[in-house]
Amino acid sequence: MWIPTEHEKYGVVLASFRGTVQHGLPLEIGDTVQILEKCEGWYRGFILKNPNVKGIFPCSYIHLKNAVVKNKGQFETVIPVEDSVITEMTSTLREWGAMWKQLYVKNEGDLFHRLWHVMNEILDLRRQVLVGHLTHDRMKDVKQHITARLDWGNEQLCLDLVPRREFSMVDPDEISVTELYRLMEHRHRKKETATPASTHHLFVHVKSLMSANLGEELEVFFHIYDGRENRPLSERFFVRLNKNGLPKWPEKTERQCTLFVDLGSSDLRKDVYIVVHIIRIGRMGAGEKKNTCSVQYRRPFGCAVVSIADLLTADSKDDHLLKVYACNTEIEWYQIHENIIKKANSRYNLSGSNTGLAVALQLLHGDIDQLRREYMGLFTRGVCITKKLGFSDIIMPGEMRNDLYMTLEKGEFEKGGKSVARNVEIMVYVLDADGQILKGFVASGSGEPGADEYHSLVLYHNNSPRWAEQIKLPIPVDMFRGSHVRFEFRHCSTKDKGEKKLFGYSFVPLMQEDGRTLPDGTHELIIHKCEENASLADCSRYLKLPYSKANLPTNSLTLKGNKESFWITSFLCSTKLTQNGDMLDLLKWRAHPERINDSLSKLKEIDGSEIVKFLQDTLDTLFGILDESSQRYSLKVFDSLVHIINLLQDSKFQHFKPVMDTYIESHFAGALSYRDLIKVLKWYVDRIVEAEHQDHIQQVLKASDYIFKYIIQSRRLFSLATGGQNEEEFRACILELFMSIRFFLSQESKGISPVTQTQAVFLRTFPAIYSELLKFFTVRDVAGFVRETLASLPAVVQADSPLEAVKLQCISKTVESQLYINPESRCILLPVVLRVLHTCLQEQRDLVMCARIFTSMLSLIKKEENGAVEPAVSEEVELIVESLLEVLLRTILEISNRPQPAGPAMRLQFQDVTGEFVACLLALLRHMSDKHYQKLLQAFSSKDDLRDFLLHVFTVFRILIRPEMFPKDWTVMRLVTNNVIITTVLYLSDALRKNFLNDKFDYKVWDSYFYLSVIFINQPCLQLESFSPSKRKKILEKYGDMRVMMGCEIFSMWQNLGEHKLNFIPAMIGPFLEVTLVPQPDLRNVMIPIFHDMMDWEQRRSGNFKQVEAKLIDKLDSLMSEGKGDETYRELFNSILLKKIERETWRESGISLIATVTRLMERLLDYRDCMKLGEVDGKKIGCTVSLLNFYKTELNKEEMYIRYIHKLYDLHLKAQNYTEASYTLLLYDELLEWSDRPLREFLNYPMQSEWQRKEYLHLTIIQNFDRGKCWENGIILCRELADQYESYYDYRNLSKMRMMEASLYDKIMDQQRLEPEFFRVGFYGKKFPFFLRNKEFVCRGHDYERLEAFQQRMLNEFPHAIAMQHVNQPDQTIYQADAQYLQIYAVTPIPESQDVLQRDGVPDNIKSFYKFNHIWKFRYDRPFHKGTKDKENEFKSLWVERTTLTLVQSLPGISRWFEVEKRELVEVSPLENAIEVIENKNLQLRTLITQCQSRQMQNINPLTMCLNGVIDAAVNGGLARYQEAFFVKDYIMNHPEDGDKIGRLRELMFEQAHILEYGLAVHEKYVPQDMRPLHKKLVDQFHLMKSSLGIQEFPAYVRASPVPFTNGSPRTYRNSVPSIISPDAGRGVARRSYPAVNRYSSSSLSSQASNEVSNITGQSESSDEVFNMQPSPSTSSLSSNHSASPNVTSSAPSSARGSPQMAEKHKHSRENACLSPRERPVSAIFSNPLDPAQRAPAHQIGDTTLPRSDPNLSAPDKVRPTPSSWSLDSVKERSPSFSDNVSKPICPPIPPRPQHQASSAKNARSQSPGPMSRSPQKSAVPPFTPSPTECQSTSLVSNSPVLSGSYSSGISSLSRCSVSEASGTELPTGDHLPHPLPPPAPLPNSFSSSSDEPIRRENKTPPPYSVYERNNPRRPVPLPHSLSIPPQTDPPALPPKPHQIRTGSMKLDGNADPRVPRPRPLPRKVSQL
Repeated sequence: MWIPTEHEKYGVVLASFRGTVQHGLPLEIGDTVQILEKCEGWYRGFILKNPNVKGIFPCSYIHLKNAVVKNKGQFETVIPVEDSVITEMTSTLREWGAMWKQLYVKNEGDLFHRLWHVMNEILDLRRQVLVGHLTHDRMKDVKQHITARLDWGNEQLCLDLVPRREFSMVDPDEISVTELYRLMEHRHRKKETATPASTHHLFVHVKSLMSANLGEELEVFFHIYDGRENRPLSERFFVRLNKNGLPKWPEKTERQCTLFVDLGSSDLRKDVYIVVHIIRIGRMGAGEKKNTCSVQYRRPFGCAVVSIADLLTADSKDDHLLKVYACNTEIEWYQIHENIIKKANSRYNLSGSNTGLAVALQLLHGDIDQLRREYMGLFTRGVCITKKLGFSDIIMPGEMRNDLYMTLEKGEFEKGGKSVARNVEIMVYVLDADGQILKGFVASGSGEPGADEYHSLVLYHNNSPRWAEQIKLPIPVDMFRGSHVRFEFRHCSTKDKGEKKLFGYSFVPLMQEDGRTLPDGTHELIIHKCEENASLADCSRYLKLPYSKANLPTNSLTLKGNKESFWITSFLCSTKLTQNGDMLDLLKWRAHPERINDSLSKLKEIDGSEIVKFLQDTLDTLFGILDESSQRYSLKVFDSLVHIINLLQDSKFQHFKPVMDTYIESHFAGALSYRDLIKVLKWYVDRIVEAEHQDHIQQVLKASDYIFKYIIQSRRLFSLATGGQNEEEFRACILELFMSIRFFLSQESKGISPVTQTQAVFLRTFPAIYSELLKFFTVRDVAGFVRETLASLPAVVQADSPLEAVKLQCISKTVESQLYINPESRCILLPVVLRVLHTCLQEQRDLVMCARIFTSMLSLIKKEENGAVEPAVSEEVELIVESLLEVLLRTILEISNRPQPAGPAMRLQFQDVTGEFVACLLALLRHMSDKHYQKLLQAFSSKDDLRDFLLHVFTVFRILIRPEMFPKDWTVMRLVTNNVIITTVLYLSDALRKNFLNDKFDYKVWDSYFYLSVIFINQPCLQLESFSPSKRKKILEKYGDMRVMMGCEIFSMWQNLGEHKLNFIPAMIGPFLEVTLVPQPDLRNVMIPIFHDMMDWEQRRSGNFKQVEAKLIDKLDSLMSEGKGDETYRELFNSILLKKIERETWRESGISLIATVTRLMERLLDYRDCMKLGEVDGKKIGCTVSLLNFYKTELNKEEMYIRYIHKLYDLHLKAQNYTEASYTLLLYDELLEWSDRPLREFLNYPMQSEWQRKEYLHLTIIQNFDRGKCWENGIILCRELADQYESYYDYRNLSKMRMMEASLYDKIMDQQRLEPEFFRVGFYGKKFPFFLRNKEFVCRGHDYERLEAFQQRMLNEFPHAIAMQHVNQPDQTIYQADAQYLQIYAVTPIPESQDVLQRDGVPDNIKSFYKFNHIWKFRYDRPFHKGTKDKENEFKSLWVERTTLTLVQSLPGISRWFEVEKRELVEVSPLENAIEVIENKNLQLRTLITQCQSRQMQNINPLTMCLNGVIDAAVNGGLARYQEAFFVKDYIMNHPEDGDKIGRLRELMFEQAHILEYGLAVHEKYVPQDMRPLHKKLVDQFHLMKSSLGIQEFPAYVRASPVPFTNGSPRTYRNSVPSIISPDAGRGVARRSYPAVNRYSSSSLSSQASNEVSNITGQSESSDEVFNMQPSPSTSSLSSNHSASPNVTSSAPSSARGSPQMAEKHKHSRENACLSPRERPVSAIFSNPLDPAQRAPAHQIGDTTLPRSDPNLSAPDKVRPTPSSWSLDSVKERSPSFSDNVSKPICPPIPPRPQHQASSAKNARSQSPGPMSRSPQKSAVPPFTPSPTECQSTSLVSNSPVLSGSYSSGISSLSRCSVSEASGTELPTGDHLPHPLPPPAPLPNSFSSSSDEPIRRENKTPPPYSVYERNNPRRPVPLPHSLSIPPQTDPPALPPKPHQIRTGSMKLDGNADPRVPRPRPLPRKVSQL
């Protein structure tokens, strides 16, 4: 049975548990669990990090820990009983762990590794704390280290700052807000500005000396040297090196490392150096032989110098290699370091080229104790301390030091009878009073132990040596008296076995007879002659002799005459010995009572360090004198005491204050002194007002705190001794003293007078007296003293008086004192403090001090409140609220609105003040209860006062919520602030309801309230969703979700408003919408219904809610773009409001509004999701287009529409889609007119006129069209802009524009453009964004992008999508699937601009533009077999399913992809398929032959491969397969309707044979030698092929050139190339014509299907390889409306065109609009490069016939019957007219004209031929009947837009309109004729060109955005000049204007194309944009 646990509540998992049992809870080692129940060795509970999942687990897996349970029951919380630092470490490490992994993911390697090390370090420290074996001090250090690491990690990871007190986290509810602020601020300051250390230390580690000429031991001496004052700053550090230059004792690190301690900040400058002297121990001369002498001498070796400033910038981890220099002469040795510093190069040189001293140098900062903690290893390993010469900047009491430093400066010696100078060595000994040598007290420096003696350097042959060697004599204090130092001088001979002969000595006593030590400075010592060591054995003999020449007796002439001298410099650094005689006189005052007066007077002149050395002795002396001679010396003693007290105020001696305090408590014995002290102090106070000089009195008052300490202690001693006698007398004396003080404080004076300064001095020290007075008086008495003393100050003070600031400081110290903490005294002092604070805050002065006082006051109340809440505390809060709340609010408002000061220090102070006042306000509000609020609100006398108060409160709260109010990591402080705010608002909202509703309604207060509430809810620190789960849980447990609380309050207040709600519509819609977008379900459920309320009230007022709709839409865009809102919100918004409006009368319009807003949300959410992606992709652009269109068509929001135009434009620029960028910007351009209306500043546009902005847009668009190589579009805009410049006579800009236009023409002709691929993409499934879901698009690919690359790109954009492997339309399961499916295949564009593409002589680079631009329709072919598949010949059953896709907008446009609006499906029969294949192949061959002839090919390989593929059809049998399939009797009998088509196929086959024959001739001419065998093989196979076709000789119509060519003059045809390829090249070929009723004309099907089928059966026609063919795009005829060619050449020669007599001989050759091959694989998924001509569906072909006519045949020839319709002889030649080509240069397309009504064919027989249009030469064209079944017809005028002729594939064809009206098919029309052609027969039925294009649905999307459609139907604007259709008869010069291509959409009467949907008109707000 499961039993709830009582004590087993909390545990840690010891081993991982898989939880495989039923209800098992999986556990991982280290998890913490909370236990709920227990049963037979199993626990039930949950893991704390996931409390929602509960389960069971074994007891043995859990280690139980002690814990405290709060809120026992269902929602109990378990807190482990352990050190708070441990708890914090555990939770922090867990939080870091998750973030640490993310650092790895984000590739932040540096922080990842640093955090890893810190986490391991914290874990190690945690183990140490948990073990519990640390000492108290060590535990403190460890905790400090832990918290420092935790704070570092939190800062690095941008986590919250943790408020701590003594390493433990504090609970914000348990301390005052002011205290919390101080803790946070202190930690923030500590983190932000590390206080620079005032003490610095230099670490030195000697590694080695590298030199080539070593071999002797070395001594290395380091010291710090002041180059400015030329003196050493430290003692020496001494290291011994062995003969190899390495440390002599490597195992003893303390002998290699040192720390130069106590360097001040002033020592870290450029002219302070580390100086290294190196001494060698060995022979006298460095080059002497080893055997010469066995005696060792100390000889100079070298010196190195480095500046300390260099170490500040150097990397501390690097070793330094110091260059070692040697002096040129040994005389200079003593100053070699100075020479190196001064760079006196002549006096020193490098001791060796590769000599260097390797040392590690590092500067450390902080006091020595801190270093011991931080660099524990350093001190544990061992490091010697090298002290500073003299005391450090701060002398610490208890510091023991007694070091005497002596420097051997120089000597003057006689030759001593020698011919050369001596080699002098000095030996130094220290001897005690008994003459015994003191062992171990002579130190060369730190690092080596002290020795018994010291040997100086030996300078070779020098009688005036200068050593400058410093030694240290650390002699104990008790040995100083009687001790002396002896210097023995010896000559070191280099001969006589190197004997050292004594020749003299000097000595110096360390202490004089009067007790003073040897004075600091240089001493000239007498050298006494001595040659025997024995004579020095008894020191008493020579100690009687004089030692210094300074104190020689006058009668000692012998010694005065001695020329030999020795100089030393001594310096004593002692805390016990003194060299000051005055000090000794004072201390020994009893020996000389007569000198007391002088000694007391001289005390002020004695150095402070001497006084503090003997502080206790000095004080004993003073009070001893006072006790014995109080009458005589009381004033002097008092002054001396004041001097000493004030001396301790100095920063150097401030640490001696505790010494004095200890003296007063423990050693002071002056029981009677208090009388004299009070008397003298009162005497001074009474003289203040009259005294002229206040300096001394101010010194006395400065020391008054310690004087009172002495007075009180003296009185206590007296009371103890006498049993409390004379107490009343003492009280009276004190009262009198305070009377005097109050009198002098009450003195008023103007300006800054001496008395005012004295008053200020007293007030500064006054609070320090309270604690002393409390020892003798009651709390109330002392509080009374203080209150009266402060009250005695003058009431009116000058503004510039320092007294007011000091008064505040005094009050501040009073509030912080022990006196104020007591509640008894507080009630007395509080009114005084409040009065002063109120005055200062009212006048806005001394705010820093006011904040400090206020903070201290409120933190005390908090402390009091922690216990029982007493009425006194409540009264205190009430007093403060009444006195200061309003003025505090005003102060915060005032300082928040001030501009921040300039200086950083001032700015910090300014921020501190603001923060402290805010903390005070929060603390005060937190202390307020119901009673306080009631009294506060009742205290307002009028509604206006209450209104102002509420406005102030709400405004201040808004300031508190600002992000900049607190640093970003102060989440704890922000949450406390918000908790206080919401509590206060709940109290104040009642007052708002009661006082400002109904007739007393005040909009401003309510508006301020709502505004505050909205800002409150939207604060970043309350958005719990963005926090980690643990942080969110803590906040919810402590405060709940404050957003929901505030939201409920808003709703409640809104409901109370009643009809006043109308005042807040639409103003509050945006703010409330922002609140509802917060992702908190409860908050949304509360707030969304307010919108229904708003709609209802707006409906009542206006009858609609347009305002609500407009505001909602405007705000939604900006808010959602900021990342607010989600799909859940959209659904919730929709469902809640729809439910709310169910019963409303205005339900329909409400539903419409909700639907609109919901749809907008869908698009905005999609847009936002897309924008989160990194790179610009199609999804981003498509989404922006969708949103842009929505704003225009559905919402009619012009400003938003324009904004998104520019967002889309920026996206295109980023993706380098320059053409799309141009089209996009053109949308905005089209909204503007050429007017002078002013436009406001908008986006990045300045304020300017509409004309200027449109001009700027034009230029930008032209530039982008240029970059996108869409130059034809740029030309249109150039012309439009040029017209504007011309109309304004701005010829300068007109000239530039014309030149720009010309440059665009040049680029068209000169630069290469890539032909893009097009792909159809279907997006299926519910997982796609709304704008893509279940839709299909056609996308324009990037340059060089093929299908595989495009597929991969789309899959990268949609990584979760599944690529569909078939091209069939998906079913509903795919549409409704909860997934993403992509269906992609290539499609072929169907160009509309057929007139340009079909025209002869138009260069390929012009045609390429019209072939791939402005495309509405695309085609895709899918081959399939219908019926039984013939295995031997699959072509019999090979059908093609042709899909035509129509887009909503043409490509290119504002996007690279557009949605498919309409699909059309047509099936192409096998025969038609075969016709198209051969047509395409013929065109491909022609193109290649022409390119080869015109030398456009680099090599002949493409032609070779093409010829080989057709002639040697190894794959699928070539033309023979077609013969087998379609020329057999069975097929002809079964398909009588295909007769014409079969004839056409045969004709094409013969034509192909002829082309091949000519192609082989050309190939033979250009084929390289190594390919000759292949050519021969091709020729042989071609003859076999001809014979298989039954061709012996080509009929007349085939003998004409298969490759048409115009050998025109370069002036006429600049781009023409030769194409006369046979002697009969001038002949035309009449193609067979078939009745349209029985076949597809080339205009309907054959030309449309040509490309697709060529892809299927193209190069090698085998059904086995049907899907692996190489395509050959081509056009079949000019009449097919979309044929295009990139390699078009001109037609007939100029001679033919120019001479009528040649009309019969050189006839018009076939048109050569053949396309260059485009190699591409063909399959169901791969694109098929088709001839873009559209084919009419088979069932839509009417009974129209199109008879061919040949003008070269006579009438009898034409009517001659033909036995068989397959006879090739029935096709004869014809001659076209060339007159138009002769008379005019090549012309662009011309506008369409009204079509001619034609009669039926039968009626047309008798008609005469129509005249040739624009032809100077008329020729009669007799009718021609191609077959017995075909009716003869007359011709129409040749330039009719309905009919045209073409020789491109060897047949004459219909125009694209050759279908009957009855068929209902709407096909595009071929608008223009390239040149006059022979007139074909008229159509039986005519039909209007208005049916050319399918009518587009009006309600679909906005019109296509194209430069071709500039006639914007938005408003009646006249068509720009550049876009209007010219009225002249003759067309303008080439190149044709691209905008005139789609003439179907531009009628001469100016009517708009009905196919273009009209957009909703936009309001004319554009004038402001």
